[in-house]
Amino acid sequence: MNLFLIQARANRLMNRRLLAAVATLSDADFHAPRTSFFPSLALTLNHVLNVDHYYIAALQGDAAMRGIWASYVPAKTAGELAARQDESDQRLIAFCEGLQPGDEENIVAFDRGAGIENGPREPLGRVLAHVFMHQTHHRGQAHAMLAGTAVKPPQLDDFIMLGDDKHRTADMAALGWAEPV
Repeated sequence: MNLFLIQARANRLMNRRLLAAVATLSDADFHAPRTSFFPSLALTLNHVLNVDHYYIAALQGDAAMRGIWASYVPAKTAGELAARQDESDQRLIAFCEGLQPGDEENIVAFDRGAGIENGPREPLGRVLAHVFMHQTHHRGQAHAMLAGTAVKPPQLDDFIMLGDDKHRTADMAALGWAEPV
C-alpha cells in the first residue's frame, strides 16, 4: 500500500472540492480581506500553490526550485487557481505513483537561497508529510474564510477511509477513479 499515493489523491480530491466552492464566489469575494495569516482566499490559496510548486520541484531534484518559487505569478481568479492547482496535484500524484518501498528515506536537497549544495536536506517521507500537512493547514484556513461568505464550506475529510466512499462517489467518478484508492 502506497500511503503517499493515498494522501496525494486525497489531497487532490480535497483541493478539487474546496476550489469548486471557492469558484462560485465573485472575484471581489475571492480577493476580499478576511481574517487569517494570509488575509484573503486568493492570498492563502495562491500561497498553497506556490509552496506546492517549490516542494514538487525539490522532490523531483529540480535545481531551479528557488527560481520557481520566486517567479510565481498569483492566479487572479478562483477558476484559474483551480486549474493550476489541479495540474500541480496531478504532478504530485504522478510522483507518488512512482515511489517504491524504501524511497521515503531518499534525501531531498533544498535551495533556500544559498544554492542546493548548501541547503537543508530532508528524507523524502518527511518532505511529503510536510507538503500534505501544509496543504491541510491552509485548506483549513480557507475553509474558515469561506464560512464567512454566502458559500457553504464543503466537507473535506471523507477521502481516505474506505467506509466514507459514499461521500466521494461523485468526486471519484468525475476524475475517473475507482475504489479502493
